[in-house]
Amino acid sequence: MSDPHVIRTVEALREVIDAPNERIKVKLFDQVDDYARAFIARAPLAFLATADADGRMDVSPKGDAPGFVIVEDANTLLVPDRPGNHLAYGFLNILSRPQVALIFVVPGVTETLRINGRATITKDPRVLDRLAAHGKPAVLATRIHVEECFFHCGKAFIRSSAWQPETWQAGVKANIGKQIAARMAEGEEMAAAVEANLEKSYRETLY
Repeated sequence: MSDPHVIRTVEALREVIDAPNERIKVKLFDQVDDYARAFIARAPLAFLATADADGRMDVSPKGDAPGFVIVEDANTLLVPDRPGNHLAYGFLNILSRPQVALIFVVPGVTETLRINGRATITKDPRVLDRLAAHGKPAVLATRIHVEECFFHCGKAFIRSSAWQPETWQAGVKANIGKQIAARMAEGEEMAAAVEANLEKSYRETLY
């Protein structure tokens, strides 16, 4: 069924959302200033968005001790890669389309930091050692040339009450084991094995 309310033009969009005023544009920077650098140094979590040659998107969480992303200079970030599932979607995307976007999150802070730029992948041992954690160098590093940097207001976190523990739902699980077992037409034994392997990877191969 066709949606008669689909917005297809900029003009139609701006009938709903006004164009930003000049004061809003002032917050957009083309480099990492001292305030953004300080925020990155306190962020234990970031989300990295990439796209393949056909525009298909992927977003991957990146997390470690606060400051795990290094600000190499005002125009360059270094993001470590740790052992994972080997799908390498983000890296494969960067090889075909280098444009990336990052959102940095600090728990308890409603505002986030957004960075857009272009990325390359490096295996330089000196860089990987700089990004080491728990005595182990990074597997690879994503070097991001910053083209846009700005703070995003906290309305999403305020609306969601994400930082208010009393609103957190109890007993929520991803149920990865059950999902995979269902896909393979297997039962509880397979689901339990998948969950056990996942927990083992959390204990033994984080770094």
